[in-house]
Amino acid sequence: MQEKNIDYKQYFQNKKITVMGLGLLGRGLGLTKFLAECGADLIVTDLKTKEQLATSVKALEKFQKIKFVLGEHRLEDFRNRDMIIKSAGVPLDSIYINEARKNNIPIEMDVSLFAKCAPEVTVIGVTGTRGKSMTTTLIYEILKNNEKALKRNVFVGGNLRGVATLPLLKKVKDGSILVCELDSWQLQGFGDAGISPHISVFTSFMPDHMNYYKNSMHDYFADKANIFKYQNKSDFLIIRPDMKKFIKKTDTKSKLIVINKKDVLNWKFNVPGEHHKENLTCAVAVAKNLGISENKIKKAVANFKDLEGRLQLLKTYKGIKIYNDNNATTPEATIAGIEALKSTKKNIILICGGADKKLDLTNFVKVVNKNCKSIVLIPGTGTDVLLKNYKLKITNQIGIDFKDVIKKALASAKKGDIILFSPAFTSFGMFNNEYERNDLFMKIVKGLK
Repeated sequence: MQEKNIDYKQYFQNKKITVMGLGLLGRGLGLTKFLAECGADLIVTDLKTKEQLATSVKALEKFQKIKFVLGEHRLEDFRNRDMIIKSAGVPLDSIYINEARKNNIPIEMDVSLFAKCAPEVTVIGVTGTRGKSMTTTLIYEILKNNEKALKRNVFVGGNLRGVATLPLLKKVKDGSILVCELDSWQLQGFGDAGISPHISVFTSFMPDHMNYYKNSMHDYFADKANIFKYQNKSDFLIIRPDMKKFIKKTDTKSKLIVINKKDVLNWKFNVPGEHHKENLTCAVAVAKNLGISENKIKKAVANFKDLEGRLQLLKTYKGIKIYNDNNATTPEATIAGIEALKSTKKNIILICGGADKKLDLTNFVKVVNKNCKSIVLIPGTGTDVLLKNYKLKITNQIGIDFKDVIKKALASAKKGDIILFSPAFTSFGMFNNEYERNDLFMKIVKGLK
């Protein structure tokens, strides 16, 4: 990495860049807009059609130097370019990325490219199969509330809804801090760049995205491991105790910190669940290593409410508590939500289901049968696998559509019950993405009279 932050306008001006993946979430849009403003010569290519991407295309219509190739990728757009910026989820064996590599064209990704351009910014990266969003948000909230004590500006980026990280080059200064959530796909970019964040948190590792990694936990971990693989002696790696079976002290040059949730046992913290206590402990470890006093950390934590889509108490309706755990897209994540809310009353009505991720559901079914009153299922390929291959011993129904799912859950509940929307599966099929699913759930529940 360079020693000084680069002049980003000069760096990107007239560069021939192919952006692979515009999307609808806003990250591809924000990145493309930033590069266009810098005067880059852009080709934007996406497998979605112009009609499907209409809102994103319209937002870029004033930029004349963008060439759109939509509904397809073309090999020619991965030749004679200065740089390819790929979005998350591009297949590991992509013929287009292979074509670029064959032509010695650098492959970049949003967050890792930011880190390369701004080496004087302290990057705090958080990954994990579960817990990365909550941990990232807690770190950011604690640090943001203590900018005066830090004497540094704090920003947040990475795998956040609608937020591209590269445009933060316009705002950061030497010594700024960037807190970023990093999924395994974004960490591919760090691996390609041969860099890791200065402070890394690895919350958990369990099966996920096996449809993408073709059932290879080795390949999945290899991408995740980029969060610490290239750290230096002055850097930090923070892990939960159960991560010691995956990461040994000899695996990294950095200082390894293993958290203990007993350190925050009596703290005021409004989010339920033992797993979130561990997320909090990771965040506290980051803050302490940046020199923030425990009293100041405690104050920020006490004021933290909850996080949308992460075991969020959305509404109490006719004595029924309704929780939004939309971002629980693995069986283990839904199990954690059930464990956090369960009681001897067995009063949880679970809403789950969706598209198949090729994950084992055995333990999930055991926990659901033991702790839930009933289950209402969202249609999808994963739901089909669940009903065909596993035995649900509790009342179960499948909705016609998402509104019908919620209607059935409400009809199954009485005062004192809990409706837990915690999908355990991915959203594709019925929805474009998990955020669309989240928004519809919140709209329907908030509209209840």
